[in-house]
Amino acid sequence: MYTLNNFNVRTFLGQYWQKKPLVIKQGFEDFVEPLDENELAGLSQEPDIDSRIISNQDNNWQLNHGPFDDINALCIGAWSLLVQSVDHYIPEADALMRAFDFIPHWRMDDLMVSYSNKGAGVGPHLDQYDVFIIQGKGTRRWQVGLPAEFTHVRPHRDLSQITEFEPVIDQVLHSGDIIYIPANHPHNGVALDACLNYSVGFRAPTQQELLSSFADFALDKNLFQKRFTDEKIASRDFSGEVKIDEVSRFKNLLQQVLEKEHFSNWTAQFLSQSATHQGDDEQELEQFSIQEINQLIDDNTGFVRSLGIKPVFVEPQSTVREEFYFYIQGDEFSAPITSKQVVVDFLNQPVFNIYETIPEKHRVFFVQLLARLVNAGYRYPEY
Repeated sequence: MYTLNNFNVRTFLGQYWQKKPLVIKQGFEDFVEPLDENELAGLSQEPDIDSRIISNQDNNWQLNHGPFDDINALCIGAWSLLVQSVDHYIPEADALMRAFDFIPHWRMDDLMVSYSNKGAGVGPHLDQYDVFIIQGKGTRRWQVGLPAEFTHVRPHRDLSQITEFEPVIDQVLHSGDIIYIPANHPHNGVALDACLNYSVGFRAPTQQELLSSFADFALDKNLFQKRFTDEKIASRDFSGEVKIDEVSRFKNLLQQVLEKEHFSNWTAQFLSQSATHQGDDEQELEQFSIQEINQLIDDNTGFVRSLGIKPVFVEPQSTVREEFYFYIQGDEFSAPITSKQVVVDFLNQPVFNIYETIPEKHRVFFVQLLARLVNAGYRYPEY
């Protein structure tokens, strides 16, 4: 549905990704909006969806968090409605997000959509992640600078801005235009008239987030029980002194953990999880038996990939393995290594039909896998 134009992936990855900003004129020719401002406002009323309204009147900045019962009461002066993870709820938004899958989808975070009236923006600021911003209806002037030291200000307790910067890009974007802004590059976008913008954001976890998640993983699985040993303990004048060699032994003990296969499994599990909960509540999901899945297949039913999910697997090592593992929302799934390619092909398909894609010799296994995925809410039958 969405195909990038006027864009060379190899050139972009080599010269721009995490290096410098770029404007892609008519990146989407005859751009079709995934939704309109009324649908966006409807999403902002949902309690499980992260939304906010940022307004500025006479240099008085306000930020209010959703859900919103009465949006109009908060739309004062120049204002913007911003809604996160729209790709988790609108199929067309999910399709727009996947147009950028030349960056691995495990690296992607979500699609944030904003609607702004004339003069609105969130002020000059820095983001800690890379972003593609697609211009929908209307026009917006974008100014982007280069990394430097800036004075940070907070015109509102929940709003971080910086002082003025020297732009290296200063352009007006029209429908279908795209701007790429690397992390830590100052930028400011101001709506020249009522407009919609679509921001494809990318994950950039901190060391703290990685350590916290890995520690939880290890505790849940009761892993890494090896204890510290020191057969040749060194004498010292002060008993409270820790020798450098002992520090190195502690480092080595932890390094052994990172070299285990468990670390690769945790990496895939961690990266498969979206920040926003996906799908319906498990208690509300319709459960299907193997027999019912078989009947749906016999009826030539397609199975649709749920929105926002990111199947992730680690590139298999050269050692011989009997199982291929992949993860969705932190859940582990396995397949015979001989079925790896057909599983990967299946995971990449938005709509899956077993008769069209899976050889008969894999049917028994795939029916079982499909039942697990459907009952977990990661696929659903297309009636």
